[in-house]
Amino acid sequence: MRKLVELASTIRSKNAGPDHITFDILFKNAEHYEAVKNSGVLNKSFLSSLYKIPVERIVHFVAFDPAMAIKFTIRRMRPSGSPGEHDVMGSQQYPVLFDVEIPMPKKG
Repeated sequence: MRKLVELASTIRSKNAGPDHITFDILFKNAEHYEAVKNSGVLNKSFLSSLYKIPVERIVHFVAFDPAMAIKFTIRRMRPSGSPGEHDVMGSQQYPVLFDVEIPMPKKG
């Protein structure tokens, strides 16, 4: 098992309009990208559990092979910048992904 933060070159979150936050998990090499993608660990059900949100709030999830990236978008509970909203830029939502454990395929 390896932690996602050890395999990805970039893990980030950011605004995707006033009502959504998007997450990007980027990889420098195909081996790590394919291992994470093929593990099936990252999926809507797992992410809803990890973020403690209903799965319906995950409005987009894709593994984008040309960029060796996994991307997902969640709908905010409140619009960005509205009273009670706690992360205006959506840029503080990604660290929970760091410790996600990914099983690695056996070599040889």
